[in-house]
Amino acid sequence: MLQHWSVPVTEILKIYTFPESVLRVEAEPVQEIDEDLQKLIENMGETMYDAPGIGLAANQIGVTKKLLVYDTAPRTNGRKMGVLINPEIVHGEGKIVHDEACLSVIDFSAEVTRFANVQVKGFDRNGRPVQIDAEGLLAVCLQHEIDHLKGVLFIDHISSLKRALYKKRLKKMLMKSQSSEPE
Repeated sequence: MLQHWSVPVTEILKIYTFPESVLRVEAEPVQEIDEDLQKLIENMGETMYDAPGIGLAANQIGVTKKLLVYDTAPRTNGRKMGVLINPEIVHGEGKIVHDEACLSVIDFSAEVTRFANVQVKGFDRNGRPVQIDAEGLLAVCLQHEIDHLKGVLFIDHISSLKRALYKKRLKKMLMKSQSSEPE
């Protein structure tokens, strides 16, 4: 006799891209950790790995809740996804310049100055308080994702000239893709 297995099915979610307005919305705190939130966390993780990326904030997939997933470990080490609910940077020090890119900002990267070390507090996927002392790439990743939850993109941290050049290039790319679509 065959047994039926209850296998959770994950879904790859749409990642919204600049200039879509949801990316500029400040996320609301998560009030309840329930089954729906757990499913969202799983789907966000699968979406991040599929993209591939090292972090994903909920508003990047159209959900304006203070929730992010991350994994800065080399993929050869397997998956080590972290989850932060209602994250908040409580301390930052030092400076690091890192070449950043973003799943929501297509075909662009730029050097951004951030704190080299940050202390972040929030809650894990089970609602337990957590505190992360991060440095290097993890510190950059957490600051980048927490910015998303505030409606801030990494391009907001670059010069207005570089930002204007990116917007002009993006407009050309969008016009080209629209003109090449069959009618």
